[in-house]
Amino acid sequence: MISVHLLFCFFFALSKIGVFYGNPEVTSGGIALKFFASLRLDIRATGKIKSVKGDEDIGLKVRVRVQKSKVSRPYKQAEFEIIFGEGVSKLGCVLDCAEMMEAVLKKGSWYSYGDHRLGQGRDKALQFLRENPLLCDEIEKVVRSKMAEGIGQAGAGYLGQLPFPVLQDGHETMDDDEL
Repeated sequence: MISVHLLFCFFFALSKIGVFYGNPEVTSGGIALKFFASLRLDIRATGKIKSVKGDEDIGLKVRVRVQKSKVSRPYKQAEFEIIFGEGVSKLGCVLDCAEMMEAVLKKGSWYSYGDHRLGQGRDKALQFLRENPLLCDEIEKVVRSKMAEGIGQAGAGYLGQLPFPVLQDGHETMDDDEL
């Protein structure tokens, strides 16, 4: 019988008084957990996502930075959107990666993919992808294949920051880092 145990500890950052050099933030609970933790993530909200009308907040833009990792390379960083009631926005991740890998072109505020005009502005492009899931799946496959080849602005160096596993030979594979 295999037994797997996980312990999640959530802390908030406190500010030390009188710190002139270095980071004034410290986590509560002492320093022992810093040493014994296998993975430490710094999660911060970088902005709010407003509704189309702009009257209410519908989500958050989040930046996650790996501070310590015994299971993969540390100091990586990822940015994504969390939509309230939905979770992490897969469409937003696909659109961001497609733009970075030059699968989706952005000219001014217009997004386009091949002959398809996705929309003027990010919200309209996301709405178009939400209404056309087959096109979204096609864009995702193109992004995965370009990532496997190391093509685009990010190239192979950005491979580990995708929100989904990369397709290789038609099969989804996950690196040992991701297990």
